[in-house]
Amino acid sequence: MSDDQSPRRIPVFADVDTGVDDAMALVYLLASSEAALVGVASTAGNVGVDQVCVNNLGLLDLCGVTDVPVSRGADGPVASPLRTAEDTHGPEGLGYARMPSPGRELTAYDAAQAWVRAARAHPGELVAIAVGPLTNLALALRIEPALPTLVRRLVIMGGAFDYRGNTTAVAEWNISVDPEAAAEVFAGWVTGPDAGPVRPPIVLGLNLTEHIAMTPALLTRLAEAAGSTSTRMSVLDPRGTRSTASNPLIRVLEDAMRFYFEFHFDQGEGYLAHLHDPLAAAVALDPDLVEYRPATVDVELMGTLTRGMTIADWNGRWGRPPNALVGVSVDADVFFDRFIARVGPFAQRVG
Repeated sequence: MSDDQSPRRIPVFADVDTGVDDAMALVYLLASSEAALVGVASTAGNVGVDQVCVNNLGLLDLCGVTDVPVSRGADGPVASPLRTAEDTHGPEGLGYARMPSPGRELTAYDAAQAWVRAARAHPGELVAIAVGPLTNLALALRIEPALPTLVRRLVIMGGAFDYRGNTTAVAEWNISVDPEAAAEVFAGWVTGPDAGPVRPPIVLGLNLTEHIAMTPALLTRLAEAAGSTSTRMSVLDPRGTRSTASNPLIRVLEDAMRFYFEFHFDQGEGYLAHLHDPLAAAVALDPDLVEYRPATVDVELMGTLTRGMTIADWNGRWGRPPNALVGVSVDADVFFDRFIARVGPFAQRVG
């Protein structure tokens, strides 16, 4: 097939707070032949924004990708102090993994501008994921209120719908870090009187993403698909045991995942890890992986016990139109089969 006859790749923009599962999401996008990653926005969240930038640049370098621009986001949320999650993701955000020093610079423009530039460069075509706090996206909407009309599909990993939180009793981490930004995004991603058609964002909350549980057995399958040596992890291993995988990318992913396994184990969830963000990456490319229910979503900003909670009006009781497609069902086996089939051979190619 000639270049003129080749299917056009999907332009994808990723806003991440990398983060173990963010790293897995970026690798999934890079491993997907139908996706063209056109930009990465770094947001403060799992770790501070400067460390997120280092992680993003280092991961792209490790994967041999030198032409995807990486932009720095705001130092913290729009209206509250920043909280980070080194206890979950490690002091540098990638567990026990150590990344190569980045060999290139960030863009001269910030992450909010990066959102707007990407949307204007690919109007009606851009597919975007936001898998950290929504700070950058809220700031981008302030710059370009018509942004929702330019984006073909937005997938947000955030919230918990009819489900417990993972940061407070009711709030999910990404929304809880910057609830004001999240409220701005949900309010702004609607059709205004002078706007064109807007597709509601796909929102994947904990009620869905906690079904996507990586295990040592699945990680071994991934190494095998990459043609890499690997030693299956066990809860009985000494804490901080480093990967001996022969493939450099698999080695980084295993070192990152071990820390994530240990965190989930300490939380009483078993020796596994929820891959929230890779599911968002997969859904961005193939929305049919998930079943949805339309809802009007808002964020609680004032409650003493409920700040950061996402509330879904499923039945129109607020008298406002739906502004989200909330994921309600997913087949984890289908997801992991696809993840391994893509990331394994990709790791082999770049290793």
